Amino acid sequence: MAFRDYLLSSTVSDTLDVWELKDLGYQTVQRIVRASDPLQSMQEINQNFPSIVSSLSRTKLDDSIRDEIMANQRMVPPGKSLMALNGALVNVEDVDLYLLIDLIHQDLLLADQFSKLKIPQGTLKKLLSTSPPLESSIFRVDFHSSHVHYLNNLEEDAKYKQWRNNLDESIDMIISLYENNFPVRFGIVLYSSKFVMQLENHATKEHSDEDISTTIICLFSYINENYGAEMAYRFLSNVNKLRIESDGNADDALELHHVEGVFVETILSKVKSPPQEILLKLYKNQKLKELSQESSKFVFKLGLSKLQCSLLMNGLVIDPTKGPAWGCVGGVELVVHVDGVAVGVMHRSLAEERRKGHQKKGSEQKGPPRTEALINALNDETPRIQEQVYFGQIMSDTDVLAKFLSEAGIQRYNPKIISDSKPRFISLSMFTFGEESVLNDIVYLHSPGTMDDTKAVTHLLAVDITSRNGMKLLQQGIHYLIEGSKNARVGLLFNANRSPNLFSLLFVKVFEITASLYSHKTNVLDFLNQLCSLYEKNSILSPPMEAESTQAFVDMVCELGEANGLPSKGYRSALLEFPAGEVRKHLTKVQNSLYRVLGLESGANAVFTNGRVTYPIDESTFLSADLHLLESIEFKQRTKHIVEIIEEVEWHDVDPDTLTSKFISDIVMALSSSMAMRERNSESARFEILNDQHSVIILNNVNSSIHIDAVLDPLSPTSQRLSGILRVLWKYIQPSMRIVLNPVSSLADLPLKSYYRYVVPTMDDFSNTDSAINGPQALFANMPLSKTFTMNLDVPESWLVEPVIAFHDLDNILLENLGDTSTLQAVFELEALVLTGHCSEKDHDPPRGLQLILGTKTAPHLVDTLVMANLGYWQMKVSPGVWYLQLAPGRSSELYILKEDGEGSYDKQSSKLITINDLRGKLFHMEVLKKKGKEHEELLLPDDNAQDEKKGSGLNSNFLEWASGFIGGNKLSKKAEKSSQEKGRGGRHGKTINMVSIASGHLYERFMKIMILSVLKNTHRPVKFWFIKNYLSPPFKDLIPHMALQYGFEYELVTYKWPTWLHKQKEKQRIIWAYKILFLDVIFPLSLEKVIFVDADQVVRADMGVLYDMDIRGKPLAYTPFCDNNKEMDGYRFWRQGFWNDHLQGKPYHISALYVVDLKKFRETAAGDNLRVIYETLSRGPNSLANLDQDLPNYAQHTVPIFSLPQEWLWCESWCGNATKYKAKTIDLCNNPMTKEPKLQGARRIVSEWPDLDFEARRFTARILGDDQESESILPPNQSKNLNSEDSSNEDMESRAEL
Repeated sequence: MAFRDYLLSSTVSDTLDVWELKDLGYQTVQRIVRASDPLQSMQEINQNFPSIVSSLSRTKLDDSIRDEIMANQRMVPPGKSLMALNGALVNVEDVDLYLLIDLIHQDLLLADQFSKLKIPQGTLKKLLSTSPPLESSIFRVDFHSSHVHYLNNLEEDAKYKQWRNNLDESIDMIISLYENNFPVRFGIVLYSSKFVMQLENHATKEHSDEDISTTIICLFSYINENYGAEMAYRFLSNVNKLRIESDGNADDALELHHVEGVFVETILSKVKSPPQEILLKLYKNQKLKELSQESSKFVFKLGLSKLQCSLLMNGLVIDPTKGPAWGCVGGVELVVHVDGVAVGVMHRSLAEERRKGHQKKGSEQKGPPRTEALINALNDETPRIQEQVYFGQIMSDTDVLAKFLSEAGIQRYNPKIISDSKPRFISLSMFTFGEESVLNDIVYLHSPGTMDDTKAVTHLLAVDITSRNGMKLLQQGIHYLIEGSKNARVGLLFNANRSPNLFSLLFVKVFEITASLYSHKTNVLDFLNQLCSLYEKNSILSPPMEAESTQAFVDMVCELGEANGLPSKGYRSALLEFPAGEVRKHLTKVQNSLYRVLGLESGANAVFTNGRVTYPIDESTFLSADLHLLESIEFKQRTKHIVEIIEEVEWHDVDPDTLTSKFISDIVMALSSSMAMRERNSESARFEILNDQHSVIILNNVNSSIHIDAVLDPLSPTSQRLSGILRVLWKYIQPSMRIVLNPVSSLADLPLKSYYRYVVPTMDDFSNTDSAINGPQALFANMPLSKTFTMNLDVPESWLVEPVIAFHDLDNILLENLGDTSTLQAVFELEALVLTGHCSEKDHDPPRGLQLILGTKTAPHLVDTLVMANLGYWQMKVSPGVWYLQLAPGRSSELYILKEDGEGSYDKQSSKLITINDLRGKLFHMEVLKKKGKEHEELLLPDDNAQDEKKGSGLNSNFLEWASGFIGGNKLSKKAEKSSQEKGRGGRHGKTINMVSIASGHLYERFMKIMILSVLKNTHRPVKFWFIKNYLSPPFKDLIPHMALQYGFEYELVTYKWPTWLHKQKEKQRIIWAYKILFLDVIFPLSLEKVIFVDADQVVRADMGVLYDMDIRGKPLAYTPFCDNNKEMDGYRFWRQGFWNDHLQGKPYHISALYVVDLKKFRETAAGDNLRVIYETLSRGPNSLANLDQDLPNYAQHTVPIFSLPQEWLWCESWCGNATKYKAKTIDLCNNPMTKEPKLQGARRIVSEWPDLDFEARRFTARILGDDQESESILPPNQSKNLNSEDSSNEDMESRAEL
């Protein structure tokens, strides 16, 4: 060892005294902030910490550093790390350079757009850093109306008296008392779906068809007014009984005379005159009929009629599809409302009637009873009320319903507008201000008297002038302005589905003239509304007028203009010789723009509200109220804060003559639409409240539009990664930065024990002399020579990286043993990206076991996987390109279809196009639907019937047959197993035995080669090995194709990226253990039905085909129980006492070195999902799952049953003793907790054939990998009893590495 190297490595400290750790965090902060380059200093410290810690601990601490950090830590917990980009928080645990670059890139693009709008730099920064106000996403339908009929009165009914002035107590006891006269008001609004249909179709004539619904509403209203609510509800209940009895019986369908009979029966005991006479009078009572129709109109206007029978809870719409729909009464649809001091359940008797009725009608249907839907709504609403009571926002005398509706009340409900999914947006700035923009030609319409006001909201209506639906949308837009809107304007984008005739072009021209010349006139909107009706009548509803009738149309337009105070002269002169070609050209231009930006076909009707796209539109139910709803939502959630910023701008570079209300409105429209498209976190933090005099890194750049705030513990793994990222950003982008350092104040141990390098491509990677690319490099210099290291990679979650060149063991790096150079090199390669996703089924749990395939157009099945129950998660390995995702043939595609973006088809299979065009991979959300008629079928079917199995039934059996030809390994592997009898390599024949193993490090790869040889020498059947490639070394991956060719076996390398949502182990050994059990259902191709896991350090002495064919009695897993005949080990058998003894309840504790997995049963029973759920629960405990691969399946065997294999299938000396060794079919070199004997030493002593197998494997390895000299130096076992000193040293190194 050179003297310099000795001095450098001697500074490394494994431990410090407790008193030296006391101020280590503060001392580190002081060293960083006082450096000339604080960012570089922070990176050098946390990436070389073991070599620097001694020096840091000797730093004299300035008290001002300590005081400021302690003051800041009263607001931020010690050691907490946070980061925000332009005010939006970024998850520091998942952040990588590519994510940050994407976020910065989108903000830089916005800054460029905003600067072109003449927005000052200060305002630009404010806009990029602002976040929308945290408005509640809850919307409540304001149903206040005389059309609501209440069953009870909380203020006057005596039974609620005890609740009136005791609000706090009622809130505390809501859950336990909701069934006992809980203060709930229950009301209904009745409507006729037949009458609503007439409203949708704009029918003006009375239909002669009998409308039983309207009759029931009339009779209900009469009883309610004259005899009270209880009797009226009893009438409805009795009609509902009749309806239920008549359902499904065409001969006994509910008719008018049935309803009349119920009416007579209900009021008979209360009336003096014959009920029949009352009926006759009621039929003649026009007022009652009008009231019933008004009730239907009210529901239609609220937008609730499309939901059929719906439930409102304090105005919140409870989706009826999340459970059985609310029953209808004799054809009358119900809007059920519940409110009160707090929300509760339905009146018990009525709820019971409905529940019974539901059971009679649809007993075959699954799902919760209707009362459960109401209780679920109650459970959601109660915490909101509790919170407001706690903070004093609701008092004893507060009208809770009025308060809620005033805060979040809306006059209209439209599920396409109020949706949980994020709306689609387009940026209107990208084509608003271009010379050829169609928006430059728009003249906007305003509500009367508001033309000169700045408008925060802009509705653009794309209208097909050749269709009736287009004219309906246009008229609703005009009605919207007539009704009045102070904050919004309307612009029109006329287009045409078919070639427009002369009168369509005239109509467009009239609109253009009116908006340009007369938009300030009082009656202009009335004129346009009448014009629409005139045009629709003469051009759409009737055959087009002849060309010679142009004059007549112009005359009618002029007459309408005069009638509304608009001079006809302007119209007449402009219309008689107007340029039809120019208008036609403009319509084509609009259509091309809509297609280019949105992909909309010709004749589209759509609404764009500040860039928010509402499409497709159901024109029959889209009303002016929907435009009010859009205005309200967009103003509150996305525009109001932008308007407030723009109102404060001092426009220095803008011509005062152009500084009009239209200019400002255009600016707001462009800004809000562009900012709505940003992908960023809505959460923010108040970094400005933290002190920044002594413990903060501040890097200012007044010209930058990017600002980064961070709170970092400089001695944390997070800071190791982020310090490198921040240095890269500062070098190439130079954002403003403010980094508050937040160390842990009291350390019990060294916080960092690793060396770290952050690697990023730079221009230096490209050669100046030729086309060579060197690639980014990480250099670890002056490392301790006598310490054993393991090299790990910290890569983005979507990357699959593997070593491709590494001559030394990367798990056990000891530099002093590498020779004079003491240098180690390794080359890594980005092998693939990970495509991940979540699959959902509306109102159901994720469709676990759903099988997916991914491929190209020409090869649709290249990769496959299945959907986990855990969050509906799935994962596939991909490379950049265009891919198509679809359901696998078999039961998955028989039951399900992929939901389209629109309504979608219920029986047509489709694929999803996925483009991988960057290095961040892709997270893909998808939704599936059950096919019609398949709603109640289960995806996972048990396959216990042997006869069915012979026929090929069970879990996607026809898919398995179809898929088997597609699944392959790498270039030197054969196709996947064939279950039929066949001749294999080297004369092998029979059913293929599939085996899997995992190894890490050269020592265990040496063991694994011996295991492979022992398997092959004991069977004549074809064998296929599956190797989990995550930790295999490059030499082993180079060797295995040659070994497969030489010894006649197949192999395949498989991998699976650890899901981000699953608690991850930190130690490499525990990660390897986890891979043995957690991903068995998804790591293999779906065509693989059974596999045997064998530990790498195992030697096989029997034909594994016997184990492969063994009947494991329908269990998904088969393990060997631990031996109990070696009495010396009784003290170590922990499963016989304490927790394990109680938990196992007599079941055996099994060893995990050898086990069989029936993958078919494993997937059918969702065993993988169950194991992951149990793992997630247990793994966070520091003392749980000490032997993860063993403890987890043994703990879970009550849920995931285990078949116990005969004892002879796994023997190990530690637990079994020598008495049963002669029966052993496999021998495992398990650790001995008493002797702790190294495995290499134990292998030669315990397994007689091990030296010969080892000699064969080592000679073959040396010959294939090109080291002929080493090959010759390897002696047979009988000639190497006395190893020379060099061989002994090598053996000793491997043993040390193992320990």
